[in-house]
Amino acid sequence: MFGYRVPAPDEAMLISGGRRGLGGAPFRVVTGHGKFVLPIFRKTRFLTLSMCEAEVTETCVTRQGISLHVRAVIAFKVGNDHESIINAGQRFLSDQDQMSVLTGRIFAGHLRAIIGSMTVEEIVTERQKLAAEVLDTSKTEMAKIGLIVDSLQIQSIDDGDTGYIDAMSAPHKAAIQRQAQIAQAQATQASVEAEQVAARNQAEYARQTAVVRAEYSAEVDRAQARAAQAGPLAQAHAQQEVLDAQTELALRQAKLRQQQLVSEIVKPAEAEAERIRVLAAAEAQRMRIQAEAAASYDRVALDRMLIDQLPQIVKEAAGGLAGANVNVLNGADGLGELAAGLVSQGLTILDSVRQNLSGPDSSDGSRPPESGGNGLLQLHSRKDGKTDDGPVDVD
Repeated sequence: MFGYRVPAPDEAMLISGGRRGLGGAPFRVVTGHGKFVLPIFRKTRFLTLSMCEAEVTETCVTRQGISLHVRAVIAFKVGNDHESIINAGQRFLSDQDQMSVLTGRIFAGHLRAIIGSMTVEEIVTERQKLAAEVLDTSKTEMAKIGLIVDSLQIQSIDDGDTGYIDAMSAPHKAAIQRQAQIAQAQATQASVEAEQVAARNQAEYARQTAVVRAEYSAEVDRAQARAAQAGPLAQAHAQQEVLDAQTELALRQAKLRQQQLVSEIVKPAEAEAERIRVLAAAEAQRMRIQAEAAASYDRVALDRMLIDQLPQIVKEAAGGLAGANVNVLNGADGLGELAAGLVSQGLTILDSVRQNLSGPDSSDGSRPPESGGNGLLQLHSRKDGKTDDGPVDVD
């Protein structure tokens, strides 16, 4: 819209002409909003409120008389309040670049003054303290020209060719170098140890890998061997089963043959042996019976012969007594008694023989008495009055 002006966010619009501004200022300050400005009758200018930078490089002398080259950077801007804007507008509106130049000069003066009251050691070791003191001493002066300082950084301090700072830092450098060397040695040792550990770990891993590979290879070889042996083993098992079946069959055939031999040879042989044994026993029994019968027949025949010859025997016995040397005690009576005894003995023998002939198969199984005892009395007489058994005295 014609005559309506709006300042940027980092700018302050200064309107001159017409009535005066705050505190009798020759312009009015407008920030953050627009305003109608009558052309020809009013003049509008803009003052930057953005951050500005000033660099200071100054040679300063310390309290010890040692020259130091100090380099610092200052960050500043115009204050946001109307008073600071008015102060800065009155001084820098026509040439706003002068703000950096003037700020650098102001800080250079304060920097020389503060460094002159400090030693090199203090300056080097307490840079933050130096910057704080410079800010404190320049704050009032900067406020008068409408500027505020956001920060002050001491970037470098150099003593030139004097070597004071180097000499001052030599013990620290030596200690630092020593510590650096120790740290480097420790780092090297740690690195070597780490390398050794890594090497041992690699060797152990390689060993384990080799062991695993060997085990895997052995397992593969065993599996391959088993697979290669599976066919022959199966064939061998099959052959073994065939042999077992053949052996079983042979055993059964042998057992069957044995049974056949037993039924064909042994049993008939045993039956034949039993038949022969029975026949032999029967034959032996028959022969025994025959022998007994023969013996019985012989006794019967003998007894019959004796019976037939008994009269002759008695006769011969009587004739023998006639020529024998016999002492007869009782005369004719004694001789009669002797003859009667002989006759009596002959009759007794005859009865005994007859009984044996009539009863050889008696129920008690007794055999006939043989000659002797009460049997036949055989006497062989001799002309000299003696028998074969010795002299006989007849009482």
